[in-house]
Amino acid sequence: MNQSDLLNSGRLLPVMEEFYSLQGEGYHTGEAAWFIRIGGCDVGCSWCDIKESWNAKLFPPVQTDLVIERAFQSGTRAVIITGGEPLLYNLDYLCERLKAQGPEHRGQDKTPKSSKGDLLLPLHGRVVEGSSSDPVIQSYSDPVIQSSSHPASGIRTFLETSGSRPLSGSWDWICLSPKKEWSPREEFYTLSHELKVIIHEETDFTWAEEQAEKMNPDAHLFLQPEWSRREEMLPRIIRYILDHPVWKLSLQAHKYIGIP
Repeated sequence: MNQSDLLNSGRLLPVMEEFYSLQGEGYHTGEAAWFIRIGGCDVGCSWCDIKESWNAKLFPPVQTDLVIERAFQSGTRAVIITGGEPLLYNLDYLCERLKAQGPEHRGQDKTPKSSKGDLLLPLHGRVVEGSSSDPVIQSYSDPVIQSSSHPASGIRTFLETSGSRPLSGSWDWICLSPKKEWSPREEFYTLSHELKVIIHEETDFTWAEEQAEKMNPDAHLFLQPEWSRREEMLPRIIRYILDHPVWKLSLQAHKYIGIP
């Protein structure tokens, strides 16, 4: 197959970065996960804090099998696929392989640790060891992954999407974060487990309620301040949730504590 065929089948993906960290937003805040950020976005919000992810051409396609292997090596129990907008690409193969190789295929847990026991966070093709104030940079080729005695668990798959494209992949959890500029496809209101609306201005509350009315009754509803306006919008969100307790507060906790 040529490169176009491999991209269409999901055997290649334009991965921007991969790293092991804690989920910083929404329902699963604080949980450990391996993040796979895929380049390319068809929405392009003016307040996006990862605008460098928009242009997929900046990220040469990589073999999905290698991406999957690095996820396995991390020892993670959860993989979060984010972007950009990850559903610009076929994610069936990625999810099938992540779920096909459970503990019986993966052997021992391979949580990435240094010889000192410090967590290793792979960022933009690098591995960062130690504290954020004094990092030590190593490449993927360095022998930093070591086995431990803890058994591995099956991988859960999580998707973060604007809902702008048809769904592909098999997901344990879908977080829908819709954008005013490009309303999500109707099926996501039924399929998503979580609605996360970014609050940038006062009118966003009304739009959030319009989105919530379309969601399935079991979905968790979150309001999150846009990072650059958090000092102004956070008090308003708190007051709004007190008056409308069906909503919950989401904060970008990873930014507050200085992790990816």
